[in-house]
Amino acid sequence: MELVIALVVGLAVGVVVGVYAAGSRSAAELASARTEAALLRERVVDLEAAVSEDAQTAAVLGPLRDALGRVEQQVGVLERDRTRQYAALEQTMAQVHEQTATLGRQTQSLAGSLNASTVRGAWGEVQLRRVLEHAGLMARCDFDEQVHRVSRHQRQVRPDVVVRLPGDKFLVVDSKAPMTAFLKAQADDLGADERAALLREHAAQLSGHVRALAAKDYWSAFESAPEMVVCFVPSEAMLSAALAADPSLHETAMARRVVLVGPGSLLALLRTVAFTWQQDALTAGARELMAVGRELYDRLGTMGSHVTKMGGSLQRSVETYNQLVGALESRVLVTARRMHELEIVEDDLPTLHPVETGPRVLTAMELIEAATADDERPQLDLRVDEPSTRTGSESTA
Repeated sequence: MELVIALVVGLAVGVVVGVYAAGSRSAAELASARTEAALLRERVVDLEAAVSEDAQTAAVLGPLRDALGRVEQQVGVLERDRTRQYAALEQTMAQVHEQTATLGRQTQSLAGSLNASTVRGAWGEVQLRRVLEHAGLMARCDFDEQVHRVSRHQRQVRPDVVVRLPGDKFLVVDSKAPMTAFLKAQADDLGADERAALLREHAAQLSGHVRALAAKDYWSAFESAPEMVVCFVPSEAMLSAALAADPSLHETAMARRVVLVGPGSLLALLRTVAFTWQQDALTAGARELMAVGRELYDRLGTMGSHVTKMGGSLQRSVETYNQLVGALESRVLVTARRMHELEIVEDDLPTLHPVETGPRVLTAMELIEAATADDERPQLDLRVDEPSTRTGSESTA
């Protein structure tokens, strides 16, 4: 019985303890649920606030998104254009490379051609002819080419061009100039020392050509020519390179009566010659015009003398006519009118009138002087000699 009671009491105590434990656990779970609900409510509030802020941010970033879209489209267009331009540029560069290679081959061919003396001479003659034409000179009129003459040493000379000067004078021009070393110095694979050595060699070759020209004495083959010869260098660069390598080359050439000129200097010289021809033509025209004017003036004087004589003759004719009219009126017609008064004749005689207008008198002094030149008396020379002149004449006497 006690055992049953103990069991019942234990069961009751267990039930009470279980109920209490369950109540405690339920309260803890309820508190935990309430806490989680509060946290969830706060999270919901935060999420609603975040959603509201995201909506505002999205509204603000909307125009930026559109602008970024337009920029992306423009970048795409620029990328396509860049690709197309790069393709065109690549094609152009290929053409430039091909043309450069062609130009290099042509330059090498030209340099190889200029190495031949005949080609160099022909090129120099062509350049000289172009300068002559630019200066306004005409072939076979103002200058002659390849003229054969004999110098004072009985040597046959043939200058490239002989320019005619006023007064039957001549100017000799030679267009041959060495350029082999100069062309070699223009190569790209040369060092500074090698190029300088070639330019010095070029100056030496030009100096040797100057000595050869001076030895030919071109000016002695022409009677009226200045004692010099013009050495035409077809390129200003060639002449400048030679003078830079040898600054005394100009003075040496002038001392040998050789004038080194490039295209520019020769053009100025030939323009001066052309201007001299123009002035000579104007002077000749003015001289001829003066002669014609003097002849016309003399002829006008002679004509004035004839006109004066004709006027005198007319004046005498008028006077004779008036005398005749007076004689007819006073001597003849009086008697004839009496016959009309006696009715012997029916028609009356006309009345005669004297000529009252005489010839016009000359008033121009030039014509009067020419007309009265023969009537002037000779004038005595009463001028007194100067003391120096008189002394000189006395000493001479």
